[in-house]
Amino acid sequence: MSIFITVAIIFLVLMIVYQIAQASEYAAALRATEKERQKKTNYIMASLLVAFFFFGLYAIWQCHFSLLDRMLPKSASLQGEAYDMMFKVTLITTGIVFFITHALLFWFAFKYKATDDRKTSFFFAHNNKLELIWTTVPAIVMAVLVAIGLRNWMTVTSPAPADAHVIEIVGKQFNWIVRYPGTDKVLGKRNYRDINDATNVLGIDQKDPASKDDIVAQNGEMHLVVGKPVKLIIGSRDVIHDVGLPHFRLKMDAVPGITTTLWFTPTITSAEMKEITKNPNFVYEISCDQMCGKGHYSMRGTIIVETQAEYDKWLASQAPYFAPAAPAAAPAADSAAAATPAVAVK
Repeated sequence: MSIFITVAIIFLVLMIVYQIAQASEYAAALRATEKERQKKTNYIMASLLVAFFFFGLYAIWQCHFSLLDRMLPKSASLQGEAYDMMFKVTLITTGIVFFITHALLFWFAFKYKATDDRKTSFFFAHNNKLELIWTTVPAIVMAVLVAIGLRNWMTVTSPAPADAHVIEIVGKQFNWIVRYPGTDKVLGKRNYRDINDATNVLGIDQKDPASKDDIVAQNGEMHLVVGKPVKLIIGSRDVIHDVGLPHFRLKMDAVPGITTTLWFTPTITSAEMKEITKNPNFVYEISCDQMCGKGHYSMRGTIIVETQAEYDKWLASQAPYFAPAAPAAAPAADSAAAATPAVAVK
């Protein structure tokens, strides 16, 4: 009996050793398979990264040209052309940097993917020359771009030419109020204490002689003369608004209690822009580019750029804001009675 148990134990031990050996062989095979699978996976992922890079560039290219007809038309102001050029310079500069850095990024991901024989050949934690290059070069480029932007900004916020047309635009929730000087070409003074929505929306000082011929448009419509500089005097009656002129590439905050200004020269009439855009319903827009309340979405004005003759004709048709009331006409019956001679009654 003891011999049988001994033989059985020896047999079990041999079986266990055999199974361990088999398991070792299986593990080695699995390790080899896993390593091969990992190698293939690395190659596939690296290749997909390169393919994704080219696909992304193609998608950007196609997206640009498919949306080209929805972009803003060319700038309608002389100053806006400088902003368009600044945008192009910035886009080209950053685009070149983007392409180079991302091309290298995706190429390195493919070229230096993990392999069995890849070992680290060189390693350094710090390099002063590289630090100096990638800090100084972007700083210089950024300084140049900022200088171009400041130059354009100083242009539109500098004193306007002496012959500039002066127009005041005031924002209030939720529309634009536009005021033009009359024949004297001078805007009357304002006092916020005199503001009254029924009779004096801007608080214009009626005692100021310059205000007698001022024209006020409460429908947010602004008339400009093509080729003539215009200076906008910008303000707000309540909260912060922003005079956005996308077609002229300009904008300026309208801040309560503070007067801001900008000037520009329109170069394309509304009629010409309709032909350029092939849109008979085209209008220049005044948008509020500052969230100003629940009715912000509806705060929209329009601009009409026209010739000097067309502007003079429009201006002549406008009545001053404080125009004297016309005398009431005499009743028709009284007029008829006055015209009929009295008849004596016998």
